[in-house]
Amino acid sequence: MPTLNWIGKEAVVNHDKEVSFRLLKKVKSASVGDNSQNLIIHGDNLEALKSLMPYYQGKIKCIYIDPPYNTGNESWVYNDKVNSAKISKWLGKVVGGESEDLCRHDKWLCMMYPRLKLLKDLLSQDGVIFISINEEELYNLKFLCDEIFGDDNYLTTFTVKVRHEDRILKGDKDFHEVVEYLLMYRVSKIYTPLKRQIDNTSIEEYVYSIEELNKNPSEKMLGSKKVKIYKPSEFKIIKNNPSKEHLKKINIRGSIKEGNSSGRFYMGYLNEIRGNYKGYLIKVPDMGADGLGYRYFLIPKDDKKSNGDYFQGIPIERPQSKDIPYPNFLDFEEDFNRVGYEGEVDFRNGKKPIGFLSHLFKIAGTNNNSIVLDSFAGSGSTGHAVLDLNKNDGGSRKFILIEMEDYAKDMTAERIKRAIEKEGYNEGFEYCELDKPLFNEEGRIEEECNFEQLATYIYFTETNTNLDKKVMDKYFIGDYNETEFYLLFKEKDKNILNKEFLQKIHKSNKKKVIYADKCLIDDKTLIKFNAQFKQIPYEVKVY
Repeated sequence: MPTLNWIGKEAVVNHDKEVSFRLLKKVKSASVGDNSQNLIIHGDNLEALKSLMPYYQGKIKCIYIDPPYNTGNESWVYNDKVNSAKISKWLGKVVGGESEDLCRHDKWLCMMYPRLKLLKDLLSQDGVIFISINEEELYNLKFLCDEIFGDDNYLTTFTVKVRHEDRILKGDKDFHEVVEYLLMYRVSKIYTPLKRQIDNTSIEEYVYSIEELNKNPSEKMLGSKKVKIYKPSEFKIIKNNPSKEHLKKINIRGSIKEGNSSGRFYMGYLNEIRGNYKGYLIKVPDMGADGLGYRYFLIPKDDKKSNGDYFQGIPIERPQSKDIPYPNFLDFEEDFNRVGYEGEVDFRNGKKPIGFLSHLFKIAGTNNNSIVLDSFAGSGSTGHAVLDLNKNDGGSRKFILIEMEDYAKDMTAERIKRAIEKEGYNEGFEYCELDKPLFNEEGRIEEECNFEQLATYIYFTETNTNLDKKVMDKYFIGDYNETEFYLLFKEKDKNILNKEFLQKIHKSNKKKVIYADKCLIDDKTLIKFNAQFKQIPYEVKVY
């Protein structure tokens, strides 16, 4: 497989291993609700992704990112602490345009490489990642992702229509850019591309043989369906009356001369069926008897007579819907035209529509237990889309948003807060800042680690929510879902759980989880106190 090379690559290939594990510090004043497992994290996304590894490695179902397109009209900063003389001159500098910064493509690749490696490690085995991009870095990104995810895990490149052909933008060069691109990769072949259901049958496939109808009874069974018989002069639409009460005029020779003037009736020719009957299938929208938004009326005609008999089918038998692949052309022009008004925050440049993102989350196969991650969160569209999709299908997906810019609180979090209030989403989120490192790059706990830091880590490991330090009381660090958590920690390797300590914990029926270095209590006593001993984690797996 061909690989891509660039200036500085050797310095960043393993840079994700050199980043230390930092804690997340909850900012309660910027959060909404209590004990939410939705997260908005303010901080450099490389450090934030590393901080998530001990909790979320292999657990993220879907990742969507919208990184800098590197058009030369942007101002993004590459400021990772990479110990390399070749790229040290780049650190902390704004990347300029093509004419003023000839290395900007190298810098972009150096920025993306370690982040994509961590994103891959966070994905579950049935997980997928979508990456929005335009032509500036599309082909570089494709080679980069082939190297990290494996070219056999490449699924497709969606072409996304984002604007009308005549809507000219400032900065258009030789051609007006109407589309953007979206790369899709999986982690393993456990994920197989989902199909969409579509009623892709022809009119002829809907029809099956009909026996000669008795003209006298007012009702008759057609297969398993009960149908009503009407004379032409009596034919009326009985249920969910549309804008017209009845068909105006029916030609007895078999063609409808005039349907409803509002255009709500549609005709489809029926092939000749057994017996003497020919006719038309009329589909009336918004009458929903078949689950697809239509009620079907079959109007047969007896050629031997001067007038025909009519019956109402409820509905006509038809084949099952077919499963077909999703197209890799996505026309979201209208959604992108309206995107500036979504979320009620002034963030128009690069904002993605929630309808577009919800569509991707469906393709990814997200379900009730899925976690969706966006490490270039911007205005927070991904979080908004997750909440909206949950409301529409009753799901309970969770989101994690990471934004390094200073607007993370006033724009990203504010948008989600307004959406919750306005749309009535029954969820909240925890807003976090990156705190001090807890574990170094080798996965060992920092020597200066204190009780509060370790308690924060343990509580998040157990609950995927952040610790409210106000509820801490000596050894008690908090409770969640009828479980209380305790920590004995004064000096490393000298924290003993004994019977004396059990007398200090809360007297309640809740389960107690107690972290210490060593336990001197027998299992029978632990059961009596509804307690469980766990070893203090002084190391984490090196990712």
